[in-house]
Amino acid sequence: MEKYILAIDQGTTSTRALLYNHQGEATFKAMREVKCLFPKSGYVESNAIEIWISVVDVINEVLIKANIDFTQIDSIALTNQRETTVMWEKDSGKPVYNAIVWQSRQSADICARYEDKKEYIQAKTGLLINPYFSASKIIYIFENVPSVKERAKRGEILFGTIDSWILYRLSNGKVHNTDITNASRTLLYNIYEHRWDDDLLKLFDIPRAILPEVKPSSYDYGVASYFNDYTHIHALAGDQHAALFGQHCFNKGDFKNTYGTGCFMLLNTGKTPITSQNGLLTTIAWQIGDEITYALEGSVFVGGAAVQWLRDGLKIIRHAYESESLALEVNDSEGVVVVPSFVGLGTPYWDDDVKGAIFGLTRATKKAHIARATLEAIAFESKDVIEVMKKDAGIDIKELRVDGGATANDVLMQFQSDILGAKILKPTSLETTSLGASYLAGLSSHFYRDIKEIVSLNKIAKTYTPKMSKEEIKRRYDLWLLAIKATQTFK
Repeated sequence: MEKYILAIDQGTTSTRALLYNHQGEATFKAMREVKCLFPKSGYVESNAIEIWISVVDVINEVLIKANIDFTQIDSIALTNQRETTVMWEKDSGKPVYNAIVWQSRQSADICARYEDKKEYIQAKTGLLINPYFSASKIIYIFENVPSVKERAKRGEILFGTIDSWILYRLSNGKVHNTDITNASRTLLYNIYEHRWDDDLLKLFDIPRAILPEVKPSSYDYGVASYFNDYTHIHALAGDQHAALFGQHCFNKGDFKNTYGTGCFMLLNTGKTPITSQNGLLTTIAWQIGDEITYALEGSVFVGGAAVQWLRDGLKIIRHAYESESLALEVNDSEGVVVVPSFVGLGTPYWDDDVKGAIFGLTRATKKAHIARATLEAIAFESKDVIEVMKKDAGIDIKELRVDGGATANDVLMQFQSDILGAKILKPTSLETTSLGASYLAGLSSHFYRDIKEIVSLNKIAKTYTPKMSKEEIKRRYDLWLLAIKATQTFK
């Protein structure tokens, strides 16, 4: 009887379940959209109960599609949108507020209170004080939902990122854990001493009682007793960490970029954390057994979401995939530069107050130019991150491994290769987030013998090589940097 790993990938706009066989192939899939709520400008929230319902739905659907039951599930792996914050009642499991999504800027004013402590916080967490991370989201709920803070101090309220929330539900409220990758994104976890940091908890006035227990990424988290009493959950990992693992970036110096709603670039830095001097984040890549691997990370808040804007905002395309054919109607953007900073700028700028902008419009500008410039912007944003990674780590880039929905766009991938002057490697499976989580689960459950066996499963579908001259790269990138400066000036 063939066994599978059931991987749950809970993302910002969708929840997916995938069944992986021993060859690392996704044999069956199910997906549900997840609604984002925008109660005010800059606010992004989701209904945590609806997220949980979507998880149950996709699990049931994928098992029905495969015509199997849980007896053929070796283990469950869970990967999730990071930083998104849920708080719920310990006894009832009922959320006290919507899930505050990682993209949300609603706690920006709270972060501003701690601006003078940013170096102190970074020295412990590797992160910047920013509404992106979970701590200020917790404080926002404390300050905006009556009695929650008092109840939290009495031990009646629990906090979790999405992995903790789903694990709590899967285990019927028996397990309140998180993994080290998700913990490292909260602004509360000391990534050098590997513990919740008492000094930070005191600084933010957050009671320790609400926090989950931190475990390795590849670990037996117990039974999914919501479904049965024998299927174990063997992995938790934040989505970008799982994608790094799924891209086989096991060696120091390996790069990957995920082109999802945002773009997330991680560089494996090995067993030693590197403190960035250029706005990058130092984070924990994963933990297997007692061995912890670190990474440098740069975040682009709006990646594939810029294509959604072309579809839903400007309405110049009906489907996201049409951005490629529209962009191909012109040879280049003819000087049009789109800066899609709709929710501020991430790495290396970290400017929350910036709005989006379009430069270089003429009477000859067509929607095709705007579409091409939008795709080019995603590549430029990624180049911004890579340039500072090269400085901080003291290495050059010869190849970049890519995944995520937007990698289906050949115009974007070729331009990314051109503007970086580096090879782009696209794997056979673009579901590297869930694949990485399945690998981590398989190592814990002994579905896989070791990393060497996983390395043998790596398959590359397409390679893009650079065609642009160094002079042309410089000309185009200088124009992009000029547009960034102009955007930051207009607030």
